[in-house]
Amino acid sequence: MPVTPNDFVWRSLLAACRIHGNSQLGKTALNHLLESNPSDDSAFVLYSNVCATSGEWEAVHDLRVEMESSNVKKKPACSWIKLKRKVSSFAIGDKSHPHSDKIYSKLYELKKMVKEAGYVPDISYSLQDIDDEQKEDHIWKHSERLALAYGLINTPEGSDLQIFKNLRVCGDCHSAFKFISNIVKRKIILKDPFRFHHFSDGKCSCGDYW
Repeated sequence: MPVTPNDFVWRSLLAACRIHGNSQLGKTALNHLLESNPSDDSAFVLYSNVCATSGEWEAVHDLRVEMESSNVKKKPACSWIKLKRKVSSFAIGDKSHPHSDKIYSKLYELKKMVKEAGYVPDISYSLQDIDDEQKEDHIWKHSERLALAYGLINTPEGSDLQIFKNLRVCGDCHSAFKFISNIVKRKIILKDPFRFHHFSDGKCSCGDYW
């Protein structure tokens, strides 16, 4: 029986277009999402990811102009973790935490460990028009990784961690979390607006589809 696509279907299709590098189909999915919600900043960001993956930087620029002209504000990414009844929040590249030095030390320790384990950063998830080294550094400072580093240095070894994010987790963070879960031998739960991701032993409960 034919099913009329809803926003969830169009959003899933848009996310899949990034994997397959199909910006034309992605544009169709974006238009359908904007029909129901012209202020859907997450749809703009998803399509920007599609274009950035294909190196279509002019299209990324045009999207930013369109967002500005339509008065669509991109929601800043934020992740948080609750430990001992206290919530600690992080933005991308955040250094405002009083234990920032320890957090970044742990963050770069993790980076070295995952690279030795075979992790290869997917710099296409950085929407900045900068060189590759800067892109790699930019995505490694995503908010959920800062929250994870903070959690790892403030909880007993082997204990589970639960992190929350206000935006959809990017594919590179998803990949990094799988590697980290296997290295530190912990179960890591990451909740974004679309689902719970349960990382354990190098795998995620979503089967890499979200």
